[in-house]
Amino acid sequence: MVKLGVNIDHIATLRQARQEHEPDPVAAARTCLKAGADSIVAHLREDRRHIQDQDIVLLRKAVRTRFNLEMSLALSILDFACAVKPDQATLVPERRQEITTEGGLDAAGHLFKVKKGCQRLMDRGIVVSMFIDPHQKQIEAVAAIGAPMVEFHTGAYARAFAAGRAKHHLVQLRSACAYARQLGLIVNAGHGLNYDNVCPVAAIAGMEELNIGYSIVSRAVFTGLEQAVKDMAALIKR
Repeated sequence: MVKLGVNIDHIATLRQARQEHEPDPVAAARTCLKAGADSIVAHLREDRRHIQDQDIVLLRKAVRTRFNLEMSLALSILDFACAVKPDQATLVPERRQEITTEGGLDAAGHLFKVKKGCQRLMDRGIVVSMFIDPHQKQIEAVAAIGAPMVEFHTGAYARAFAAGRAKHHLVQLRSACAYARQLGLIVNAGHGLNYDNVCPVAAIAGMEELNIGYSIVSRAVFTGLEQAVKDMAALIKR
């Protein structure tokens, strides 16, 4: 059964808009888990635009299922992750000017740097995943590095779905998932997934977990967070 990881970054985005203490990401994490989330995801960006260092420390203590820290390979972030020791670290590319993560990590093009960072995390007992585009060379790079897990960037699929042209991207995701599984990798996916486009991705054979945040927080404005998570969990698990 496909799992649901809920990204709570935009709970912190709302808080940071006023530089106040609410809404609290830790309280949000507890609500998500109560509603059926299998893991909690948070991205500690270098510019600290939403999630803050203290949030990560508190989330690590509060989340008793699985806490997944999205992070770049910046040395300061690596040092912090190794000290906090999340259950899982997902390596993502990061660019200061971007509104959200625009694509997958180029593991193939930066093999030595990525492998060095992965090894530091794995030496601390942290499960490493890499957020990559669903391309063969990137999947092979992850396998060569020795990380056990990938997360496919589904942004291109989500944009195409909205335009009624998702078939090619869905075929690509299915093929990439099958190939990654052949290489012994655990396969997750995320980015741009919402209540309209999630079901075809959840139905891909071999898919382990979908990580979703923005659409859940957006729906929660109208339905409440607990119900928004329940709705998403029902879609991907039925």
